[in-house]
Amino acid sequence: MAELDGNLWMYNLRRVVVVDVTDDYALMQPPMPTVCYPVLAEHWLPRHGLMRALPLADLVTGYLYDWHESPSEPEGEIVVGVVRQDLVDQLLGTNRHPVA
Repeated sequence: MAELDGNLWMYNLRRVVVVDVTDDYALMQPPMPTVCYPVLAEHWLPRHGLMRALPLADLVTGYLYDWHESPSEPEGEIVVGVVRQDLVDQLLGTNRHPVA
C-alpha cells in the first residue's frame, strides 16, 4: 500500500497574518516595519489565486484591505495590512453604514 510522506497541506495552504495599520492614517505617519503592527488575525488560506483574492477578502470584520507583503521565503507567511473602516469613512467623509 502506498504511503504519503510529509505535510501535503503545506502545498495547498498559505499562512496569512492580518495586521492593523490604522494608526498610520489616523496619525498621518509613514509606515513602520511590519513587525511593529498589532496582529488582528491569522488564517490559513488556499494558495491558489490567493494574491488576487486578498484585496477582496473579508479577513477581519470592520476592516478594509490596504496592502500585503509577499513572503521573503517560498514557505513564508503573507502579511496583510488592514485599516478600520470607520476611520476610512471618516477621512473620506462618507457613511457607508448608516445607523438605523
